[in-house]
Amino acid sequence: MKLSGSQIILKVLKEKGIDTLFGYPGGAVIPFFDALYDELDYFKVYRPAHEQNGVHAADGYARSTGKLGVFIATSGPGATNTITGIANAYMDSVPMLVICGQVANSLIGKDSFQEVDITGMTLSVTKHSYMVRDTESLEDVIREAVDVAMEGRPGPVLVDVPKDVLINTCQYKGNSIEEEDEIVLPNEEKLNLAAELINNAQRPVIYAGGGVRISKNDSLLVEFAEKTDIPVCNSLMGLGTIPRNNKLSLGLVGMHGFVETNMAVVNCDLLIAMGARFSDRVIGSPDKFAPAAKIIHIDVDSTEVDKNTYESIPLIGDMKEILTKLLEKTEKKDRSHWLGQIMSKKQKSNNEGQFVPENILKEINKYYKDTIVATDVGQHQMWTGQFWQFNNSNEFLSSGGLGTMGFGMGAAIGAQVGNPHKKTILITGDGSFRMNCEELVTISKYKLPVKVVMFNNNSLGMVRQWQRMFSHGRYSETDNYDHVDYQLLAKAYAIKSYKATSMDELDQILNETENLDEPIFIECKIHPDCSVYPIVPPGKPIDQLLITG
Repeated sequence: MKLSGSQIILKVLKEKGIDTLFGYPGGAVIPFFDALYDELDYFKVYRPAHEQNGVHAADGYARSTGKLGVFIATSGPGATNTITGIANAYMDSVPMLVICGQVANSLIGKDSFQEVDITGMTLSVTKHSYMVRDTESLEDVIREAVDVAMEGRPGPVLVDVPKDVLINTCQYKGNSIEEEDEIVLPNEEKLNLAAELINNAQRPVIYAGGGVRISKNDSLLVEFAEKTDIPVCNSLMGLGTIPRNNKLSLGLVGMHGFVETNMAVVNCDLLIAMGARFSDRVIGSPDKFAPAAKIIHIDVDSTEVDKNTYESIPLIGDMKEILTKLLEKTEKKDRSHWLGQIMSKKQKSNNEGQFVPENILKEINKYYKDTIVATDVGQHQMWTGQFWQFNNSNEFLSSGGLGTMGFGMGAAIGAQVGNPHKKTILITGDGSFRMNCEELVTISKYKLPVKVVMFNNNSLGMVRQWQRMFSHGRYSETDNYDHVDYQLLAKAYAIKSYKATSMDELDQILNETENLDEPIFIECKIHPDCSVYPIVPPGKPIDQLLITG
């Protein structure tokens, strides 16, 4: 059976069970979208207002479903607009396939209209990138690209396809070989050493990161923590891997971690890291992070071991296999005295009744339980990480490694597309919202019932907080006192909009909108001096927290 290159791509995607695509057409990919026109009984296609947000949508779809996110872009600016989204996915290990159109083979290397070397540009932010110069190679490349994106430590893969390769035809071979994922087994000697350390530890702490979520081992983490009675702290990417209402959950650790959480890590005698990369935002000063502790590092990627720490005991391999074996080798323990010591450091909130982010988020959380929450980047992101009661790891979508303002709207769109029967909320700030608000048209067009909650402090809040704390209050280019009526902006897209300035107003809005199966925009007006606390000043040990300004 002879098929065009465009038809071959669609055929392989079908073969892999992929039925949802995000994309933006353009000259170089007209043949692909023409072939797609005949396959709309199978594929669901979502077109964003901007390619970057479309890649973020594919990202949010992948994070919330565990499936591959796919984005199609045209050549030139269409391709370059995907780079931030690709880098974001790479930093957070999100499985993604980005297919870019390219000028025809005969025009490559001649500075042709909308020609860019997108494979070269994305080399450092992809797991692998391909440029396919002939239609005969396309089938195998697409099939391999999907596998590379999903296997091991997942990540984005880019395939650049010249226009003539999309048009030309060749024989479609089909995949007759069913390949099974190779399971990497851990080292038995190191497993025994780790189990001995765990059994003998007096003050152990589990540090769970995004790798637990990616490998879908939340339940094993909880089982292990409860058997050994070890408290669990989370990186931002690891939130939800243990339900926040579990007595062993300590919540966020690091720069904006709670006092009791950071102190637990600093004072522990054993730190068990699971799928975590010891980011600078978590560890602060490396030589004073868990200074008296032995470190066990469980990960699928050996390059993460001792990258930011020293002399870890590495357990490299499939996390399910590792945790299953550790469950067999470790003893049931009662470490309630250690947990009591930790919780004695917990700070009492002084914000009762005030219209501040802590209370706003807790109130919204009452109405929206077991909800997918996407955020942009900044203060609102940290407040959400601190105060939202996440119960499942695929419920929190946030840009961790790259810290991408503008990520949240696309991510919320992708999550809602992938989880049509679940509620999705975007929590954003006015600074981030201005970077992606054009995607309100996408939410409206596809009738996606995303709820947008915007903290409006008329500023780039996190940068402004740092300027106040560390730059003598010199607020350089961080104020947003512009004439923007966000209520009218939302209404322009036929989205119901509301504004709250008090807890009573917010409660009334939530009562009114809770059961509305449509997009909603809620603006919460907060003071520009609302700050994220605790905060560890950059480069300081994580036990040197500032509790107030």
